[in-house]
Amino acid sequence: MTTTFADTEADTMTIDPSEMPAVGPELARSWLLVNGSHTARFDAAAQSAADAVVLDVEDSVAPADKAQARENVIQWLGRRGENGQYNRAWVRINGFGTAWWEDDLRALRDVPGLDGVMLAMTESPEHVTRTAEMLRGTRIVALVETARGVQNLQDIATARSTYRLAFGIGDYRRDTGFGENPMALAYTRSQFTIASRAANLPGPIDGPAVGALGAKLAEATGVTDEFGMTGKLCLMPEQTTTVNEGLSPSLSELSWATEFLQEFEAEGGQIRNGSDLPRLARARKVLGLATAFGMRLPEGYDMHFEAPTDTYHC
Repeated sequence: MTTTFADTEADTMTIDPSEMPAVGPELARSWLLVNGSHTARFDAAAQSAADAVVLDVEDSVAPADKAQARENVIQWLGRRGENGQYNRAWVRINGFGTAWWEDDLRALRDVPGLDGVMLAMTESPEHVTRTAEMLRGTRIVALVETARGVQNLQDIATARSTYRLAFGIGDYRRDTGFGENPMALAYTRSQFTIASRAANLPGPIDGPAVGALGAKLAEATGVTDEFGMTGKLCLMPEQTTTVNEGLSPSLSELSWATEFLQEFEAEGGQIRNGSDLPRLARARKVLGLATAFGMRLPEGYDMHFEAPTDTYHC
């Protein structure tokens, strides 16, 4: 199977999965949630195109099954794969104040394959700091899913132990009564991005597109990208490739960035006008992401694109 990064039907670049580098959590695009009760899905998730696998002991697990799901996750994370390395994943834990939150944290202490935790139902910075006190040195993604949490986004983002913000769309819509139209959630998505940027966090993680595949998923991922969010929750492995593609630099961006830097360096690498600085920053960012994601222009590709609209000097 190959991974295709596409800008238009005519403009595609294909990457061999064996050449794809591991993407760190600060840049991770696809965050694949896996029910902690379904152990048969763990290995498949780890072998999927997901940048980050999140084993879930929260919302997808019935109360009566939570203890067993937690044990399933701990056993899998403590097991070594064929390469001799521990299995690795994130874990979505139960929210602060629930009957399972403290048990989750005690059980996950010192588990070797734990990459970090996604804290469900985060509503205040205290939820993050109290979690961090019990899991010292563990990265925490604050999953904000209620109106109260959104009202406190700035404080949650600036909490010392918050690693990234994530938007729990389903519970948020149930809490507020908002519809699924992107316009209905435009303000909220904007707040996640603004709070993340102001706190110098990586871009926020958008909620999932439930059941969506193909064009519908690509459209939903386009909305994520339009609002400056750089990750997206996925509910099945089949969604991860499309999400990765949609949240990576497009072929036109990569082509423009490559051409701009070549031209800039050929002319001595000196600032020539007011647009050079923003264009230089944008080009370096695009090429840095392309390198991190294992992207490259197709051999012999020769098309020219206009500069992105946010690089024009005002």
